[in-house]
Amino acid sequence: MVLAGSFGPLETVGPVVVWVVVLTFVFLECAFIIGLFLPGDSLLVTAGIVLAGHYTGSTQVWLLSAGAAVAAIAGNQVGYVIGHRTGHSLVARRGGKYLNTANLHKVNALLDRHGFWSVLIARWIPWVRTLCPLVAGAARMNHRSFTIASSIGAVAWAPVLLLLGFYAGGFLERVSWLLPAVLGVMVLLLVVGTGIGVRQYRQELARPVEAYEVE
Repeated sequence: MVLAGSFGPLETVGPVVVWVVVLTFVFLECAFIIGLFLPGDSLLVTAGIVLAGHYTGSTQVWLLSAGAAVAAIAGNQVGYVIGHRTGHSLVARRGGKYLNTANLHKVNALLDRHGFWSVLIARWIPWVRTLCPLVAGAARMNHRSFTIASSIGAVAWAPVLLLLGFYAGGFLERVSWLLPAVLGVMVLLLVVGTGIGVRQYRQELARPVEAYEVE
């Protein structure tokens, strides 16, 4: 394969690293506040492209899709429990970029108006994807409804992006230099984006606390 020949060590350790990184990032993005700053969507697409460079069949990417969906479902449940245990008060940050009262109010209003459907929609909006389980738990949204909606959203989200990357990678492989070039750029952007995200997360948590009451 083009990618294996061009990136040497990735031929053996690449898929293992992809599995660990994808499952960890997906879980964190759906469960904890740090997920606000992680590049989940682009990570899934990039992971699909990496797998396209290692395998001629699609079994591996389908298995990872199932694993990522399970990680997202588990992360949603953890986020819901955290929100439920905080009661109706969630911690925001004064002047925060994402973790602020305005964003919490937007998610709260979305859940209040559309309930089940808002949880499905939230799956495709990065920062809302992380805040939604927390707010749903704090608002005491029916747990069964939340679980069904978040699970359907997870099954639609992770596999779609992974498969998009995988089949796009298969198309890119037809040109010998194109797949390594595109993958190199995407991996670089992911590394830089994650570094910036972690830095923003630390800056966000350093801001003064501002309580927000969930209605």
